[in-house]
Amino acid sequence: MTSSNPARLSDDDFVRLLEFRDGLRRFLRWSESQATEVGLTAPQHQLLLAVRGHGEPPSIGELADHLLLRHHSVVGLVDRTERAGFVERFADETDHRMVRVRLTARGEDKLAALSAAHLAELSRLRPQFAALWRHLPGADD
Repeated sequence: MTSSNPARLSDDDFVRLLEFRDGLRRFLRWSESQATEVGLTAPQHQLLLAVRGHGEPPSIGELADHLLLRHHSVVGLVDRTERAGFVERFADETDHRMVRVRLTARGEDKLAALSAAHLAELSRLRPQFAALWRHLPGADD
């Protein structure tokens, strides 16, 4: 618990926390349905985003850090996503023991379409979330 005095929380604090959690859950549910519509699972979408957003092609360990998963779970996810044709593995140029992952052209196309839709949805939701931020402790700083 981060608050040293929970009695100081107001009813409005609880309302804002509920609105925030509801908003996050609704966005995640929406995101999952968007992924399904283009033929991806939600974890595959997250994997594609982690690969593309990492900058250079990430290792399995780096992907595990991004996805908050264990190494062996990411290996299985990469296996399934590679079989679907969205990513490919390759040996690191300097350390051939390390495996890196990159998107295929098919993966790039799927991720680009999903990302454009996600940015548009986040833009639509921005006013709702901005109102929540205004009332956070330290927001005036």
